[in-house]
Amino acid sequence: MKKIASFIIIALTANCSIAIAQKQNKKDMKKVLFVVTSHDKLGNTGEKTGFWTEELAAPYYALADQGVEIDIATPLGGQPPIDPKSEDPSAATEDTKRFDSDTVLLEKLKHTLKLKDINQADYDAVFYPGGHGPLWDLAEDANSAALIEAFYTNNKPVGFVCHAPGVLKNVKINGEFLVKGKKVTGFSNTEEEAVGLTNIVPFLLEDVLQKNGATYSKVSDWHPYAVEDGLLITGQNPASSKLVAEKLLQQLKSK
Repeated sequence: MKKIASFIIIALTANCSIAIAQKQNKKDMKKVLFVVTSHDKLGNTGEKTGFWTEELAAPYYALADQGVEIDIATPLGGQPPIDPKSEDPSAATEDTKRFDSDTVLLEKLKHTLKLKDINQADYDAVFYPGGHGPLWDLAEDANSAALIEAFYTNNKPVGFVCHAPGVLKNVKINGEFLVKGKKVTGFSNTEEEAVGLTNIVPFLLEDVLQKNGATYSKVSDWHPYAVEDGLLITGQNPASSKLVAEKLLQQLKSK
């Protein structure tokens, strides 16, 4: 009888230890919010736009493969539009190929959360992939601006790549533009000219960041480049998306 009692005590102790460990692991697991555009019209061209596949896929896998939990939100909720050009074979990478066959992620994208329902307290960081879409909706979205401000003022990293730094256009902290005095990058004027959309986009990202007081820098067109200034992390173009994710991950690990 004593042996049975001892066995039960040992089993209960082991189960409690496992439960505590699982609870601790869940507590230690970081959670990041991805905010994606809902806009699909490329100005008055009659062409479609949306988010750029590589800029979602590469950071998603860079974080998820390290155990980071990820939610995806959009202004309208549901399936966000994918820029058709980003699905062209010429734009394919190992990450986009993985994305194309990732039924779990593709299903998650069909059911994105609504931005207005998001609470920054539920997350450790926020990341915005680009594509031209964000220049039309997220750059003018009050919910997005308030969310970025909330993350930033609560000492949580905010990451943006390619056109996504344009989302910072109207974001202010204590009455001053968040980017004022900050080192940033983003899709350059020369890159916009190269894709022939200088006169189509609602604003040129490089110009707006500088107008709002940022110290903007860039490298040669299409080369990887990311800038980190405190909690603010920005990347220049699609090739920079993984660099932004790596810097974001480093900050998450340090917290």
